[in-house]
Amino acid sequence: MKFILTAIVIGLIAGLLGALCGVGGGIVMVPAFVAALGLEHKQAVATSMAVIIVTALAATANNFRAGSLIDWKIVAAVGLASAVAAWFGSDLMRSLSNQTLTRIFGCVLVLFGARMLWKG
Repeated sequence: MKFILTAIVIGLIAGLLGALCGVGGGIVMVPAFVAALGLEHKQAVATSMAVIIVTALAATANNFRAGSLIDWKIVAAVGLASAVAAWFGSDLMRSLSNQTLTRIFGCVLVLFGARMLWKG
């Protein structure tokens, strides 16, 4: 039961931050899945990607209902390119160790976070 409650809290936080900041929730979910739920990094990444589908569909439906803030041309171009990259990226993810993935993830968070803080 505690596991499910923890997962629900992670989902609430990730969904809110994903909808507010467009981060997809992975920034919250991957570290939370590892720290709070005890998943290995690879499993946390794969689980986060699956959850993001549900989160993105809910937010997209709500944004569309509110007058469509969505630029569908960008969705088509970026969606296709990112789907191809994600297919190959998931193969690469499975070939790396959990420790390497954790380090890459941490570096990406620090670099993007620092850039956002200094450049607004």
